[in-house]
Formats: sequence, C-alpha cells, structure tokens
Amino acid sequence: MSSPPKIVIDRLGKSFGEDGKRTVALQDFTLSVDDGEFVCIVGPSGCGKTTVLRIAAGLETPSAGSVAIAPGADRGRPQNAMVFQEHGLFPWMTVVDNVAYSLEMRGVAKRERRERVMPFLDKIGLARFHKHYPRQLSGGMRQRVSLARAFVADPEILLMDEPFAALDAQNKLILQEELLRIWEGSAKTVLFITHGIDEAIALSDRIVVMTAQPGRIKEIVPIDFPRPRSVAELRADPRFGAMELSIWRMLEDEVRTARRQAEA
Repeated sequence: MSSPPKIVIDRLGKSFGEDGKRTVALQDFTLSVDDGEFVCIVGPSGCGKTTVLRIAAGLETPSAGSVAIAPGADRGRPQNAMVFQEHGLFPWMTVVDNVAYSLEMRGVAKRERRERVMPFLDKIGLARFHKHYPRQLSGGMRQRVSLARAFVADPEILLMDEPFAALDAQNKLILQEELLRIWEGSAKTVLFITHGIDEAIALSDRIVVMTAQPGRIKEIVPIDFPRPRSVAELRADPRFGAMELSIWRMLEDEVRTARRQAEA
C-alpha cells in the first residue's frame, strides 16, 4: 500500500489588491507531492510560483483552495524550512551560529548544536570558515551556509525559492551537485522554484510547468533520469537537450504572454 502524499495543494487561488484593482496571481492550482519527492516549478515571471511556496510555508493565506501537509512521525521536527534567493543570514552571527540558529530556538544545548552543525559545514567545505561572519564570505559560500542551515533544521519539507539564481554558472553547478548529494542522503520532500529549465531537469523527479498570470498548471513533466545524478554528466546526455527544448516549447508562449502583460 502506497503512503499518502506529503503535500496536497487543492484548487489554490490567490488575489491581490482591492475590488476594481484586483490582480489574480494564482488560479485553480492543484498538485500532490509524494513524501521524499523533489518537484521543481518553472514558469514565466509573475505567474505565482513564489506565491505557491509562500502559502505552503504558511507565510501567506490563500484566497481560495487549500494546502494540506501530512504530519510526520516526529512532532518535534519543524514542518518546513525555506531557502530564498538571497541568503538571509544574520550578519552579526558567525557561520556556525547562523547554521545552528533553528537548533538554538528549539532549546538544543550549545555543545550538541556544534556537534550537529560541524559535520554539515564539513560536507559543504566550510568547516574552516565556521568562525567567519557573512560579510567575510563570497556569495556562493553564503548560499552554502543557507543550505546547511536548512538541512540542519531537519525539516520534513524544503521550500526553495530560486536559491541559486544570483550565482555565477560555476558556483551554481557546484551548489546543485551539493544539494543533490545532501538531499539524496536525507530523502526530504522538496518544492523548488526556478527559472532555469536545465536546473529543473537536473534536480527534479517532476517538473510543474505554469502558465502566465493567472498562474495555473499547464503541464507536469516526469524526469526519468536515474539517481544518484551528476549534474555535469547529465547535461552531456543527448536526451537532456531534447527534454530542455521540449519544455521550452511548452513555456515559450507563456513567457511571451507574461511580457505583454508587463508592458500593458
């Protein structure tokens, strides 16, 4: 018997503004995500991708529909953690204290916090920078700290909003590889927002393609490349390029529609 979905999004809708100047950002968005599944959402700017994530995180309330998350066995774990495009680190805290913040909020003793944090910093190559402050790190290093903070919190669900968008191509590739390596060892449920079709193919089990505003699901594309994956090697597979082109064809009209909407 299969387990129930971890996330059930049912006919979700979101509107902004007042009557007469109301914008429908999201409409009739329905999606189920299995426990341990990695799902990427792609779509044109303004289609409501981030809104879906923020509602799932409890940061916004829907105008219609609902998001239900199946409870985990360990009620002491946080339900979700969110990783943003900007790293969101506390500038007055060292790397180790930033990563350990959620543990501190849960009352974990300082010695235990360090014992749990340092292995993650070692995994992402930042152990020797544990006493540094965010201002002393590069952009890629700061985003690695954000990833470590999310995983150390040990949430049931990771909600990731274009976390690598601001990075150069080399750092983006390194962090995609690190994310896959850590995720494959944790089997967490992930909802990941990206504008990069190539990134979505490399990371996900399924890709949700959205329409222009109001955002709806246009297509759901299963990704059948085996795991574990190497992002760099995967991109050399001829099927990768064919799939990227196919998804772009699904998105192209929506991107042009979104541009016309922005110019109106």
